[in-house]
Amino acid sequence: MSFQNIQAQFEAEFENIQKKLNGQSGSDFNTIRKESFVKFKQLGIPTVKHEDWKYSNLKNLDKIQFSFNAKSNFSKSDLDALPFSSLEGISICFVNGVFSEQLSQLGNTPKIKVLTLEAAIEQIPNVIEKHYGSYIETEKEGLSALNNALSNSGSVIVIDENYVLESPIIIRYISDVKTADIAVNIHNLIVVGKHSEAKIVEIFQTEGEKTAFSNLVTEIFVDKDAIAHYYKIQDENDQSYHVGTTQVNQEDKSYFYSATITLNGGFVRNNLNLVLNGQYIDNHMYGLYIPNGKQHVDNHTLVDHKMPNCESNELYKGVLMDSSNGVFNGKIFVREDAQKTNAYQNCRNVITSDTASMNSKPQLEIWADDVKCSHGTTTGKLNDDAIFYMQSRGIPKPEAIRLQLVAFAEDVVSQIKIEELREMLDSMIENKLK
Repeated sequence: MSFQNIQAQFEAEFENIQKKLNGQSGSDFNTIRKESFVKFKQLGIPTVKHEDWKYSNLKNLDKIQFSFNAKSNFSKSDLDALPFSSLEGISICFVNGVFSEQLSQLGNTPKIKVLTLEAAIEQIPNVIEKHYGSYIETEKEGLSALNNALSNSGSVIVIDENYVLESPIIIRYISDVKTADIAVNIHNLIVVGKHSEAKIVEIFQTEGEKTAFSNLVTEIFVDKDAIAHYYKIQDENDQSYHVGTTQVNQEDKSYFYSATITLNGGFVRNNLNLVLNGQYIDNHMYGLYIPNGKQHVDNHTLVDHKMPNCESNELYKGVLMDSSNGVFNGKIFVREDAQKTNAYQNCRNVITSDTASMNSKPQLEIWADDVKCSHGTTTGKLNDDAIFYMQSRGIPKPEAIRLQLVAFAEDVVSQIKIEELREMLDSMIENKLK
């Protein structure tokens, strides 16, 4: 499969970035850019011939002419009209890939730094040198290599040691596609220091009906005895293409919790990769996706148990309506040294129409012998007996179906630790399931 048009656009954008560097072309940071772009050209855009992209086809990207620097007049009143706008916390906002100072509330303190990528390179170069790009896989993932090469914006968040951050950190991504098709590459770095705790929320939203191609990377480093809660919320239009990779590195006795909630999006690919680099690590991965129409949602997860005495728990749930498509590929690796590992994975799906489809592939690779591991997946329709029972109690059939689907989704939403966010999601999910 050829991607000549879109790859030519990426090459032109890379050349534009190089021309604007103003004497910084030889910097260490730009060296990473150049090396990453060489890797991207070698790997290319993934096709259905790649095993991990077997059910997810990006071919229509090649038909679109993208703007990499689309202007936007998106304002505070526009933001207030979108869902989740009232969610309170430290916030950083990007509109069409560009940091918006007007829409952000950084809230820097001596214990927390919330910076743009450009500011972090100048103010905390030691953090950038140690962590930036250190965890993401660019040798095999062409789009991650592309992100490294083209991202000229993003956020860098550093929580110092021994600090509990009560307010959530909210990263908003607005795609303003009222007048142009846009392409965005954003790279974030989040460092949670030893004995600290933080909640991070990423929210993706679209304004307009044209196409946005978002290629995003978020690297999260959770240091010893640290706690991180991470929520990814997607509510984008039916023309959008979203490829997002969240790469997490955990150290001894750390705790990581994630919930990935996909409400809307034309083509969604979420990669969530966790590497357990210490002992007594605990992590929990939850996911919920509710595609309708012709929406396509693909969740790929990976948990790499490298050390002993760790536990991972994973639950993903999907409700697939109309002619939508879902994909789940969950991998668990248990290395030879990772004795006493407990690893559990479950994917459950409900299909509400004859034209929706789900492809699920759980995987376990175990090289240790003293472990407890399990994985499973189910895909089916709602229980007709339960629906009939509810009808016999006077509940109309459409309402009986909706109530069952809401209860099915609640297993994931109820785990969210930010009450205000949980209530907003409950309302939006109920409305969509009507």
